Amino acid sequence: MEPFPHTLLEGYRAFKTGTFAQENERYRTLAELGQTPENMVIACCDSRVAPEKVFNAAPGEIFVVRNVANLVPPYKPDGEHHATSASLEYAVQALKVKHIIVLGHGRCGGIEAALDPTAEPLSPGDFIGTWLELLGPVAEAISGNQWMTGAERQTALERISVRNSIANLRTFPCISILEGKGRLTLHGAWFDISSGELWLMDPETGDFSLPPSKTA
Repeated sequence: MEPFPHTLLEGYRAFKTGTFAQENERYRTLAELGQTPENMVIACCDSRVAPEKVFNAAPGEIFVVRNVANLVPPYKPDGEHHATSASLEYAVQALKVKHIIVLGHGRCGGIEAALDPTAEPLSPGDFIGTWLELLGPVAEAISGNQWMTGAERQTALERISVRNSIANLRTFPCISILEGKGRLTLHGAWFDISSGELWLMDPETGDFSLPPSKTA
């Protein structure tokens, strides 16, 4: 049997003597009182885009859900297994988060696969292909646009998928009701891995732009 990854053990030891030691009181409080994050982030499981890193968040500050291509399925109480929907239910109903952020990112492998109609399943189950069917109609329209370059199609679908996920969030009754009452706000964002830039989605137009620079 292969030993536990050495790099992870070294990372844990650095965490235990560094971050954990410095924030020991915070961890003790979280252990005793539980978590009360105000923000939920739905992000891609891409190892290069960790929301806690992107937002420089402390333990207990954000409730994170990650899946392939940061997708949110529509509300579908059919008795099947729905991990993302279950996480949403818990965040909204139990934790009572005030903000839900859908975080897309550049160079997303899931989005690239959604744009490639010739992609072969990675396994007989084709779980990724089935999951990416959530983007099927949009991906087909964009992939057929010959006036766009491959990079333009990629970025376009990465951002459209954020808007698509937000639209699906509103199919959940508990979310649409709370948003209507002003107790929950939905946000979209897109992170550029190469430049480190975070683009925010305008809630009215759906356009993405860089946030204003912080002034002194």
